[in-house]
Amino acid sequence: MSVTNQEAWEEMLATKGLTVVDVYQQWCGPCRAVVSLLRKIKNELGDDLLHFATAEADSIDALERYRGRCEPTFLFFAGGEMVSVLRGANAPLLQRMVLEELARERIILEQGGERRVVKDEGLLDDEEEEEVIEQDQSDEDIIVPANKSYTVAIIKPDAVAHGKVSEIIMKIQDAGFEILAHEERTLTKSEAQDFYNHKAGETCFEDLVQFMSSGPSHVLVISQQEGSGNVVPAWREFIGPADIEEARREKPESLRAQYGSETLLNALHGSDDSQQASRELAFFFPSFRTSSQAELHEKEGHVERTLALIRPDLAREQREEHPDWYCPLNQHVSAIKSLALSSQHVSAIKSL
Repeated sequence: MSVTNQEAWEEMLATKGLTVVDVYQQWCGPCRAVVSLLRKIKNELGDDLLHFATAEADSIDALERYRGRCEPTFLFFAGGEMVSVLRGANAPLLQRMVLEELARERIILEQGGERRVVKDEGLLDDEEEEEVIEQDQSDEDIIVPANKSYTVAIIKPDAVAHGKVSEIIMKIQDAGFEILAHEERTLTKSEAQDFYNHKAGETCFEDLVQFMSSGPSHVLVISQQEGSGNVVPAWREFIGPADIEEARREKPESLRAQYGSETLLNALHGSDDSQQASRELAFFFPSFRTSSQAELHEKEGHVERTLALIRPDLAREQREEHPDWYCPLNQHVSAIKSLALSSQHVSAIKSL
């Protein structure tokens, strides 16, 4: 099915069953390799409830915000609602998502029930986008007891696409972990590159960035009850080894063994150590503070803030577990982020 105008788009939304839409730009056309894959899936399944469509963003009002994007985008629609989204031409993940969303839609049509509707920022209208911005701006500080350790966990796009978020969160809580903060977020390619900058020299870096920006993730701040010790190694033990085969062999009860499919698509992320946890907290939750920090700010009232850059040579020499090692007395680090500056960044800083 080829959708080239708004009227055809509305007709497509009324189609019974699951429709997978390959959104493309007029100047580049649909991804031929993916179109061939979708045809292959359709021929093999022979299911009347499964439909595939290509949609030209340049000529469809509903897809206006997708115009000018070169990244392949696939939207899943059922009952006139978007039920899933995938960015990037990840053929194995796309195939799995098609099969699982089709099975889910068949159950809804046969037995009833509500569809799991999702939103993609590309389809938000102006009012919805303003509402999201206002909500982000009004977020209060996340304050936790100072004597608790914490780490960052990510339920990755593969597990989210497979509808496993609620199940995973239940297992996390049943294991005695506390979820201090929880946010659904779709990383841009630039954000994924920044977040995984420490892996930039590895051969899998580009594939990792592509995968982590392919769809929504769920970012959690994880802790444990007081007196439970350091949560960072406990969380890594709970999710298991990054290599799925090793996880299934050595830690079959781990989350990665249960929900991962291959080393890249291993379902969960955990901070390597306390220092990395601090960086990742600042990346995702800049308003995160301990109770002692909050009390200090409350006593002092207005707090002046400034930006400090730590030179690479000094940062390499000092590898402590908490960033406050380089703070003068009575000063506090409210956010910290590790990144590699470009030559343009350096020039801009020198001009200040």
